[in-house]
Amino acid sequence: MRMHLTAAAAGFVLLAGIGAAAADTVVIQPEQETVIKEYVKKQPLASVKLPGVELNVGTALPDTVELREVPNVKYRYTVIDNRTVVVDPDTRTVIKVYD
Repeated sequence: MRMHLTAAAAGFVLLAGIGAAAADTVVIQPEQETVIKEYVKKQPLASVKLPGVELNVGTALPDTVELREVPNVKYRYTVIDNRTVVVDPDTRTVIKVYD
């Protein structure tokens, strides 16, 4: 009986973690995505290198990376390794990567 309770508790913890991760997923509204893409095309940035940093959604960027504002949009952008990256400025977390 004790083993079943431990397994059940572990399952609940696992599911809670999955739910929390899903809740943290940022969805950029289509209107905002259009604004971001158009602005980035008009305001190109030089690409920077970040050796040792794997560039994925969820990656936190170091404070040394300059983030540029997109007018009327909460998010910021930068270009890393020739890829445009949309970042949440509050957490400096990558929320979208465009190739």
